[in-house]
Amino acid sequence: MNTRCASQRLGFGLLMLSVSMAAATAADKPLKVFILAGQSNMQGHASVSTFDSLADDPKTAPLLKEMRGPDGKPKVCEKVWISSVGCLGDAYTDLNEKKGKLTAGFGAPDNKIGPEFTFGITMEKLLGEPILIIKTSWGGRSLHTDFRPPSAGPYVLAKETQELWDENPKGAHGIPKAEDRPKFYAEKVAATGVYYREMIAHVQKVLKDIKRVVPDYDEKQGYELAGFVWFQGFNDYVDGGVYPKQNKAGGYDLYADLLAHFIRDVRKDLKAPKLPVVVGVMGIDGMKGDKKAPMMHFREAQRKPTTLDEFKGNVVAVETAPFWDDDLEAFVERKQRVYGKLEQGFREANPKPTEPEKEAARKKALDEEFKPDELKRLKTGVSNGGYHYLGAAKIMAPIGKAFAEEVVKLRAAQQQK
Repeated sequence: MNTRCASQRLGFGLLMLSVSMAAATAADKPLKVFILAGQSNMQGHASVSTFDSLADDPKTAPLLKEMRGPDGKPKVCEKVWISSVGCLGDAYTDLNEKKGKLTAGFGAPDNKIGPEFTFGITMEKLLGEPILIIKTSWGGRSLHTDFRPPSAGPYVLAKETQELWDENPKGAHGIPKAEDRPKFYAEKVAATGVYYREMIAHVQKVLKDIKRVVPDYDEKQGYELAGFVWFQGFNDYVDGGVYPKQNKAGGYDLYADLLAHFIRDVRKDLKAPKLPVVVGVMGIDGMKGDKKAPMMHFREAQRKPTTLDEFKGNVVAVETAPFWDDDLEAFVERKQRVYGKLEQGFREANPKPTEPEKEAARKKALDEEFKPDELKRLKTGVSNGGYHYLGAAKIMAPIGKAFAEEVVKLRAAQQQK
């Protein structure tokens, strides 16, 4: 389902109606709790150093103003608190929890942001009432194993993969030897569902003692589970062993099935049968990804659960590809080509250049390859790899805003029924 079209059908009126209703009785309403979950893109790898890149685009410049306070520093939300686990490391214990009023720095380490930052800013603006975000995100985790929901059953090797293994008992090209396979299966059994269980456990822990995160929370006020956002997929997308038909239509149907189980189980385990759910559809490669396998097939799988009768009107897919920046991607690719040629020269040089000499050569090469304005955009707009949305706040910030807006629209639509 195309979220932009769906948003138009729902109409701006629903959104504004929800906003006005919320503002009128905010003090009487329960604390709104939103859960954000996923892997490294939910963690967020957009450095604060890339904020300025939003200023040069009229589409994102207004959002940048909302992301900064009067002092020019990242905004600190007065009505939004957050508890986040996973961003400080891939361990799933609460030892890496970070909590407090929402601001920048609740993404990956080194003062980065994920969707939570603008999600919270937008929610604060639209609802005008206290908000709690519970974020559980661990890098490099799959839905087929790590987040596998209980109702999906045990991990099972794909039929085509099993046949390939049976034909190669000695192992080759990533296929384990026959004698090593019992260990493989044992490790899979041990890993299956671990991060799903830890996600649920952390949410339940926070809800059991909300004052630990929101100091002035009034238990008489109570709380409401108001929305769930799922932003994950890269580890499933690249796993040809689990999805051997990934280059064909329907090649990721297993992911769609697992995601449907996941939504059902989250609602069941959190005792929230009508919980609005947003699925962030992978946007790496931008709009061209909709025309090229395997990305087009993976995106189809992420959208598929929204077409099920049970999820119509309460689960929506949000497209993140429209927020991709093709120019930034092209700049990164050009830089990689330049650096690749330099590295080859460094290896072949005799004598070998020193590190300062290498750095000087890189700077000179970039100055020759890029125009000054292009080089500025590259340096101020990118802080990570393409699989992390280039670590670009210009991409990540609108995504968080879109997630919040869609949750509000879902809630408004439910209230109208």
